[in-house]
Amino acid sequence: MKKRLIAMILAAVMAFSLAACGGSGSGDGGAGAAGSDMNIAMITDSGDITDQSFNQTTYESCKAWAEANGAKFTYYKPDSDSDEARNASVDQAVAGGANVIVMPGYMFAAAIVSQSKTYPNVKFVALDVSAGDICEKGVGEGYDYNPANWNVSDYYNTDNVYCCTYQEEISGYMAGYAAVKLGYKHLGFLGGMSVPAVTRFGYGYVQGIDAAAKELGIEGEVEVEYVCGGQFYGDADITAAMDTWYGTKNVEVVFACGGGIFTSAVEAAVKVDGKVIGVDSDQAPVIDKNKEGLTVTSAMKGLAATVNTVLTDIKAGNWSNYAGKIDNLGLVSDNPEENYVQLPIGSTQWGDGFKEDDYRALVKALHSGEIKVSNDITAMPSVSVKVTDYGSIK
Repeated sequence: MKKRLIAMILAAVMAFSLAACGGSGSGDGGAGAAGSDMNIAMITDSGDITDQSFNQTTYESCKAWAEANGAKFTYYKPDSDSDEARNASVDQAVAGGANVIVMPGYMFAAAIVSQSKTYPNVKFVALDVSAGDICEKGVGEGYDYNPANWNVSDYYNTDNVYCCTYQEEISGYMAGYAAVKLGYKHLGFLGGMSVPAVTRFGYGYVQGIDAAAKELGIEGEVEVEYVCGGQFYGDADITAAMDTWYGTKNVEVVFACGGGIFTSAVEAAVKVDGKVIGVDSDQAPVIDKNKEGLTVTSAMKGLAATVNTVLTDIKAGNWSNYAGKIDNLGLVSDNPEENYVQLPIGSTQWGDGFKEDDYRALVKALHSGEIKVSNDITAMPSVSVKVTDYGSIK
């Protein structure tokens, strides 16, 4: 009853002025009849829509789709990094008329557990939220971190929620494989927080590095430094660690995997002509603003493809294809650009050791199953190259 009252108050306030960070978003552009019935809200996790990563890609994809399809769109940034603040943003979005809410990241598991039941007529699209994330919030104390032991559907309303995760280990593999084939022998991995998605990226990266080194017969010459920052943003402490890697240990390229944490890798790399690998989206446009040619490639997730596909199907009345599903999205084609995990063809720094045709051949082998990448994150992969795991900086 209290929550409903809050929602009514918020609705009255928003009748005068939208309180969301994005104001009116994209307005009512376009003329799609079904699209005009859709009122889409996107909520950021702990970052904002300028993070050049997960939030920004999701925001831009939602906004572009809404403009092209005549739907209303607004985004909301929670007041703080907490489950309570994210739940409050859901309340605010529903009070503002949202009937489709897009939520990027595992941090929204608590909102799915509580808000999907509170608002049964709202469709929730949760990107990168797993059964384990939902069980952790739904079960609470006593959860054994093995979702197979629990019935995840007991903890949320499956009728109005679609969740998906991504096979990060595959795009991580691609990035590591490409880097070694391009001639890099001393590589680094800088993760954000050591959550499953980040770890899958990292362990896939190590597997790709190892595979390429074996093909070239240089396993003994290749070395990997591995660390997590303990947060999803760069700061002086993390930059200092990267200064040591690039400047003292002579690391040549670092895969910066964790939202805004890439800023610390970039800050250190530009001092010594080092290189960076981006994550989630094609980060070359923002990373290379610091120095031309800084980005070797980016290990991408198909966030935009997911948003476009799901919103289009909602518009077409095909929500039943998604309700209650927790998909694990990866390779669906031999064509790299049709997949949910990929490298950017336009900005990857192809060279004699790894050309676009080599990348296409790699994708084909991965898609066919000729090359298999483990998604096991219980322990660092057993590889032939030297890996030094420093744990977490924070």
